[in-house]
Amino acid sequence: MRGREFKDALFARFAQIAAAFSSPKRIEILDVLAQGARNVETLARETGLSVANTSRHLQVLKTANLVAARKDGLQVFYRLADPMVLRGYRALQALAEARLAEVDRLVRDYFTSADGLEPVPRGELLRRVRNRDVVVLDVRPAEEYASGHIAGALSLPLRELRRRLAALPRGRTIVAYCRGSYCVLAAEAVRVLRRRGFDAVRLADGYPEWRDAGLPVEGGGARSPRIKEQRR
Repeated sequence: MRGREFKDALFARFAQIAAAFSSPKRIEILDVLAQGARNVETLARETGLSVANTSRHLQVLKTANLVAARKDGLQVFYRLADPMVLRGYRALQALAEARLAEVDRLVRDYFTSADGLEPVPRGELLRRVRNRDVVVLDVRPAEEYASGHIAGALSLPLRELRRRLAALPRGRTIVAYCRGSYCVLAAEAVRVLRRRGFDAVRLADGYPEWRDAGLPVEGGGARSPRIKEQRR
């Protein structure tokens, strides 16, 4: 192989990875998989795609070795192939934030209108959890909570929040979190909670960042607190 052939082949492989990241929906799939393994049906529901389209996107990601699959009975579960995939996704986020002013404007406009409050940084939340002066609320879907969550967090998926507000304690600050810096679930939860008279704020990022920082987590069969309906 000559030098030119080598470089063409090498950069073609780099372009294959770039092409896998070129679809907004494939990036969103990676964002969901950062929470843990998911089957096709769950990924379709979380990304607003049909099962067929989700499968096609997954095949592109699998061909680029960005995701891996395992079969469990009749179900196929997908996960990020390696921690480096998540680091690559975060590098893409950081590059977009640094080079595209539109990213900052979109983030600022959405979160300002959604909750209007400064989010709580990880270190501040850890301090307040240790002082027992906050309630940490995981508003992701139940399967994401089950596969891993901030230690001591209560599970109350956003879709169930309005009908289960009576189960939440009053008189303490509620810190809601979800999937990451751009996840809208926590912001929407904070908006609902504040309208109902709760003192609520969101975590600045989400579960993957908390986990990867080596902070206390639970999941994978560990016993953890969950919101219970109050008896009437």
